[in-house]
Amino acid sequence: MATAQSAPVGRFVWYDLMTTDPAAAQRFYTQLFGWTTQPFEGADPPYIMWVNDGDMIGGVSGLSDEMRGQGVPPHWIAATAVADVDRTAERAGELGGSVLAPPMDIPGTGRYAVLADPQGIAFSIFAASEQWPGTDGMAPVGVPSWHELGTTDPEAAWTFYRTLFGWEDASALDMGPEVGTYQMFGRNGTPIGAIYRKRANEGPPAWLYYTRVPDADRAAERVKELGGQVIVGPMEVPGGDRVAICFDPQGGVFAVHAPKSA
Repeated sequence: MATAQSAPVGRFVWYDLMTTDPAAAQRFYTQLFGWTTQPFEGADPPYIMWVNDGDMIGGVSGLSDEMRGQGVPPHWIAATAVADVDRTAERAGELGGSVLAPPMDIPGTGRYAVLADPQGIAFSIFAASEQWPGTDGMAPVGVPSWHELGTTDPEAAWTFYRTLFGWEDASALDMGPEVGTYQMFGRNGTPIGAIYRKRANEGPPAWLYYTRVPDADRAAERVKELGGQVIVGPMEVPGGDRVAICFDPQGGVFAVHAPKSA
């Protein structure tokens, strides 16, 4: 059983895109965020890694035939670091979640699994075999800096994730009767995301990842220039940050985030 005592437990560390056209997705995101790509040697099916300023931050691969047959759309899924993948998968089941892909080794890298929370929303977990790059605090430009879960039962989801990952309560906002509480969470004193009740007209419940950019308005314009769509914003959110929610050309949902201080 692989463990990684040096893993940054509770931190989002890897961002995977499953899509209908990996080559087109690579062209879009490298031009939008300035990422480069690198193949993962020996992967079958092929797997291409995203590289931001020299650090590997995720990857892109094609939707499997099974996913396509089930009508699964292009989507992003992020991995949260844990000390023990097998025990965390077991604990998720004890808390009402389920295992979508059982724990498995990634040669020379670590161990991971794909899980679902009690509301059926997919996420993944990862334990590195060596010290993983990155630091606490605000994510650098080109890395997701906010992680937002829109779900059918935010109270239950918050209980599940804070118990599983040890996330901290980072204050809450009252978003009105339709949405309710926007529960922010963090780790080591740094807010990293939020959980809220998703409206029926906002699409299916899912995680949404906001990549940090220098200028959200310019990034939104660039999305359109590259063939994507802007579906919300750009707009200012409480605290003065600016965000926009977008579709990539294959229909994958993502967002951009420019902190007020940027």
